[in-house]
Amino acid sequence: MKKALAASAILIITALLAVLLITYNPTQTTGNLTAYVGVTYCGNSVAEGKMLIDKVKGYTNLFVLQSGQLQRNLASVDELGDYAVSSGLYFLPYFGTYIESTFSNWLTTAKEKWGNHFLGVYYSDEAGGKMLDGNVEFRNATGDTVKKTIYGDIVLQKTDGIVIHYELGGVIHVSEPVNGNEDALPAYTTFFPNGTITGDHPSQPTFKTYEDLMKVKPFKNTNEVADAFLARDHDNLEWLSNQSVTVFTSDYALYWWDYLSGYDVMLAQIGWNLTETQQIALVRGAAKQQNKDWGVVITWKYNKPPYLDNETEILSQMRTAYEAGAKYFVLFNYYEENGNNPYGTLQPEHFQALQDFWNDVVKNPHVTQGSIKADTVLVLPRSYGWGMRTREDKIWGVFKADDQTHQFWELTQTTLQNHGLKTDIVYEDPAYPLTGEYQDIYHWTQAGK
Repeated sequence: MKKALAASAILIITALLAVLLITYNPTQTTGNLTAYVGVTYCGNSVAEGKMLIDKVKGYTNLFVLQSGQLQRNLASVDELGDYAVSSGLYFLPYFGTYIESTFSNWLTTAKEKWGNHFLGVYYSDEAGGKMLDGNVEFRNATGDTVKKTIYGDIVLQKTDGIVIHYELGGVIHVSEPVNGNEDALPAYTTFFPNGTITGDHPSQPTFKTYEDLMKVKPFKNTNEVADAFLARDHDNLEWLSNQSVTVFTSDYALYWWDYLSGYDVMLAQIGWNLTETQQIALVRGAAKQQNKDWGVVITWKYNKPPYLDNETEILSQMRTAYEAGAKYFVLFNYYEENGNNPYGTLQPEHFQALQDFWNDVVKNPHVTQGSIKADTVLVLPRSYGWGMRTREDKIWGVFKADDQTHQFWELTQTTLQNHGLKTDIVYEDPAYPLTGEYQDIYHWTQAGK
């Protein structure tokens, strides 16, 4: 009888230990999917970074160091990485730029020291979004500099000193040195689409007509822009890939080309003036076709306190992404220079949303990660880098929306309304043919019909 009781006790203790191990297992897995849940830290203090880790380590398993200042101090990155990993968390540091010789040594050490708790490198940010909305600089094969402005204009600065400014509306401004005299004021000329020329046109101009200028215009079509976008950061992304490190970034548009450029994981930004269903359709579709991973980062809804959405909405957004198959879930946390909150912009309700997501979704056996699968796909034209946020959104930030864009908008909205989260959005590309898993295929050629 005593032996039987002892055996029963051992079984009970073993079962309890198993439960505890499952409860505190830092990675929650369902099938082939794994959930990584965490917050970003954008502050400049190692001590406050550790405070944040202590605050969330009971209901997260990921710490994202996204500090613009600390990224330049590898000792601080190491200290926070050590602290996060010793707290049972996975670690993902952000680097906007790096010096290869120094970074290479650090990267090797990080992989050896932290093992699989070092998820990879969060490299740069919002490449697609900046292409649509920001100032982006390129260098072409002849050594000329090409700048895409926030207004959608293109500025071509040639090596011979000529500067050509192509306005989005079609007007072209030219600044040209006079007779090779560097001391003389350049001639400024404006060319209009109707052939009119105004300004100080030099006697021997390099470009005599509007048509001459259009022949040398960069980005004449979407294919040229797509090629330039993919080539812009190719060397750094290829170098990181060659180090056998997983490369992350976050964005709010053009995920397809972010992946094509070399990123392994995209964190789609959810929370501000974007439709969650459409964002998931875009990032999940791109990830599926290109065999990559994806996740979401819950970002600001407002530009003033409380910045983030409320607890209920954040929990709903994260759960939706979880059920749609996301692997990574990050709550964006920004640190204000003069703020009084040691945890940045995160308020108690935001921490509660994280805790509820961890306990009620990730650890809940009745909620299945990836249970919402796409059976419908919308196929858009190859290289058509359209922002898709509004009917009038630009293509690649340098082409205005036109009648075809408006038709694509209607087709997109109809498809999403009819199929919701069961929709993926992809782009035509012979390198990534559609698989047979989609029951309904809506092709861009159907737009307007």
